[in-house]
Amino acid sequence: MAAALTWIPLFVGLLAGPRDTKAQQTTLYPLVGRVFVHPLEHASFLRLPEHIAAPPTVRLTYQAHLQGHPDLPRWLRYTQRSPYSPAFLYGTPTPEDRGRQVIEVTAYNRDSFDTTRQRLLLLIEDPEGPRLPYQAEFLVRSHDVEEVLPSTPANRFLTALGGLWEPGELQLLNITSALDRGGRVPLPIEGRKEGVYIKVGSATPFSTCLKMVASPDSYARCAQGQPPLLSCYDSLAPHFRVDWCNVSLVDKSVPEPVDEMPTPGDGILEHDPFFCPPTEATGRDFLADALVTLLVPLLVALLLTLLLAYIMCCRREGRLKRDMATSDIQMVHHCTIHGNTEELRQMAASREVPRPLSTLPMFNVRTGERLPPRVDSAQVPLILDQH
Repeated sequence: MAAALTWIPLFVGLLAGPRDTKAQQTTLYPLVGRVFVHPLEHASFLRLPEHIAAPPTVRLTYQAHLQGHPDLPRWLRYTQRSPYSPAFLYGTPTPEDRGRQVIEVTAYNRDSFDTTRQRLLLLIEDPEGPRLPYQAEFLVRSHDVEEVLPSTPANRFLTALGGLWEPGELQLLNITSALDRGGRVPLPIEGRKEGVYIKVGSATPFSTCLKMVASPDSYARCAQGQPPLLSCYDSLAPHFRVDWCNVSLVDKSVPEPVDEMPTPGDGILEHDPFFCPPTEATGRDFLADALVTLLVPLLVALLLTLLLAYIMCCRREGRLKRDMATSDIQMVHHCTIHGNTEELRQMAASREVPRPLSTLPMFNVRTGERLPPRVDSAQVPLILDQH
């Protein structure tokens, strides 16, 4: 009965359809090479007044996609920890993404089965101000990605990082979950986090402390299981636990040399004193080599055959030599045995002795009567009842 009552609002919602008739539209201005974070708050989709907060028990899930496509653009990502917590759209657009993009967001109310739609108009432009050629990426193991996406934790991270960097304006360039970089899902233990990569850029060169952390000596100590070289105070602790063995620094202040395109040639090699192939090959007769290769093995095989035939056929002793080497007494004894054997065989063949009675077909032990069998024993059944 309870299950039936639970499905009643679902059927009512399906019959009534979506309650919103026109999707709201919001215009946003992401910048190329800068992190873009847009929270999807429950209050904005529930259409509550500004002075009224969303109930904490309302469960909302979202589905976002690029207009005309089933998924989000390649630079934009979506995350939501649970239906009770807000969702985030975040990412860093690239120069190829410059222009206009429309993101359609649909919110599903898991309690009333209502749907609400919004459209996000993204006008991606180039950033203003100085370039940020000095970029550093840190792995923060004490946070999940949705914990640093709000503005407050992000600004706190930049403020704490200012103690390790020379004075200058720091800006967030990218935020990526460690799971998207091949990290493992942590065990369900309190205090274990997935980890997040935070990329920061600045127009000020790296400090000596950061250069020492990213030096080859520091990486060698990390490979041996030792702590890296950190010559300054860790101003990020204790709010942010940074893995200093996974710090990467990128200096784009010096432009990389452009690879020259290869020029196609005429296909003729230039003169090289170390490579002088012969211009022409002289004629050569291979008949002698072929004869030596074939005749020598055949001749050796023939000699071995003749030697084996001589040993097997021409070196036999013969019966005459064997008889001459045998004593006369032994020969007489052998001939006597052979003669007696032949004589016994002839006598056995010509004797007239009746057959033993036990070999006759029918024999009576008491009377000694011998009668031929009256019936064929092969036709007598083993069991008399079988006919």
